[in-house]
Amino acid sequence: MTDTTHQSARMLAGRCLCGAVHYAVTDAFRYAANCHCTDCRRTTGSAFKPFAGIEREQFAVTEGADQLRFYGDDNAHDARCGQCASFLYSVVRDGAYVHVALGSLADEPTIRPSEHIFVGSKAPWFTITDDLPQYWAHVADGPPINR
Repeated sequence: MTDTTHQSARMLAGRCLCGAVHYAVTDAFRYAANCHCTDCRRTTGSAFKPFAGIEREQFAVTEGADQLRFYGDDNAHDARCGQCASFLYSVVRDGAYVHVALGSLADEPTIRPSEHIFVGSKAPWFTITDDLPQYWAHVADGPPINR
């Protein structure tokens, strides 16, 4: 039997709209969701933020780090390109994790969002039409509301 736990995972590339900022992330995301909280809606300018979470050390800006603009502090912030303002990622969980904005990936990840979170504050003009579980707030705050 072959041990695959030590084989390196595929790397994914991502970038901003103008190409000033590029990043690489291991295709080993721990979770993915669609967040409907007010902050994520404002950050993305859309009905929700599709993101995938991974340990911070699995993510690296490979080009244009000097172009990044941060909103927040060292251990919890959103990162955008300073040229085109593309939203790229968030640092969360006291700096331990990165939430990659799935729309900024150039390569297709193996993970897909598995739930909708913070639907208690979702945009009233948006209707969720898929069968993913929906959580009033965070997954850790209780069972899905649509099951």
